[in-house]
Amino acid sequence: MKVLFLTPWYPSQKDEMSGLFVRKHVEAVCAQGVEVRVIFSQGWQDTWRQWRALRREGWMPDVVQLNVLQKQGFLALYLKKHYGIPYVIVEHWSGYLPENGAYLRNNGSLKRKIYEKIAAEASVIMPVSERLKEAMQTCGIQNARWEKIHNVVDDFFFEKPELRNDVITESRDGRKTLLHVSCFDEAAKNVKGLLRAAKTLSEKRQDWQLALVGTGTDYKEVRAYANTLAFPEGTLRWTGELTPREVAKEMHKADAFVLPSNYENAPVVLSESLAMGLPIIASRVGGIPEMVDDESGILVPTRDEKALAEAMDEMLDNLDKYDSEKIRLQGEQYSFETVGKHFKAVYESVL
Repeated sequence: MKVLFLTPWYPSQKDEMSGLFVRKHVEAVCAQGVEVRVIFSQGWQDTWRQWRALRREGWMPDVVQLNVLQKQGFLALYLKKHYGIPYVIVEHWSGYLPENGAYLRNNGSLKRKIYEKIAAEASVIMPVSERLKEAMQTCGIQNARWEKIHNVVDDFFFEKPELRNDVITESRDGRKTLLHVSCFDEAAKNVKGLLRAAKTLSEKRQDWQLALVGTGTDYKEVRAYANTLAFPEGTLRWTGELTPREVAKEMHKADAFVLPSNYENAPVVLSESLAMGLPIIASRVGGIPEMVDDESGILVPTRDEKALAEAMDEMLDNLDKYDSEKIRLQGEQYSFETVGKHFKAVYESVL
């Protein structure tokens, strides 16, 4: 079987993290014996140029996968009309969510009608959460078949570290560790809100630290803001950008993961936390309630910093309540094998 991925997001020399979740989907599909080619482009002319290059090689897909409903969908629609090649749509974008609103805000009625046509002609639309499906339908995106697909977690997140308690004690001098990993996009990730909640918690107790992993557009601003809050020494630990394996190491050191986002779909970092058996504190927003339940963590209202501080306090006092093995079982649905088999079954069904 041959599958052509069309995507505007994909890791490159300019940005190795952009579209990493798409590449993991490619790897999961390839592991099932499927031959995959990728057209990575944000413009129609470049998309068409790359397609013509594939045709000169004599390559033709059995199925097309459009990652994100966008201009490359014209190629998917063309291949269906001219060659009878079915296409599926995998949607990750949070722009449909009312908390974000970018889809309706940035697309006029004509453009939306074009996207609605591309969506309707797909064999199946595969959003990464049920909440995203509902938001897309509210925006006018319709199709006869919908099927949720998970993001993929690297296999090493499922590995159990030896002597975990010894590693933790050595790394943090006996303090409990709360971990946050993000791209430091303040509009979405609400890191300043997390810092304010952490400041409130620090005024009650100091037997913990908050490790902040990552970098991004608002990183410098967030660091400067943290300095104005005058945390007790050692409360915050900043790592900067880390490789996925280094993130896994930080998760091994942590006691709980914190993600107080203003809007989300299905954050990969939460899938990774579940694979690790790490309990989670997160906003009750987007697809997160589909991922985190009472056995794996605490959900709080978005933008409610008082509730967030209380949840962190509660988590620190009740870590024994969470069974890491049960949490790991929840994480198995995000493995390469599970997601890859799901994709292959969908491809076979549309053929």
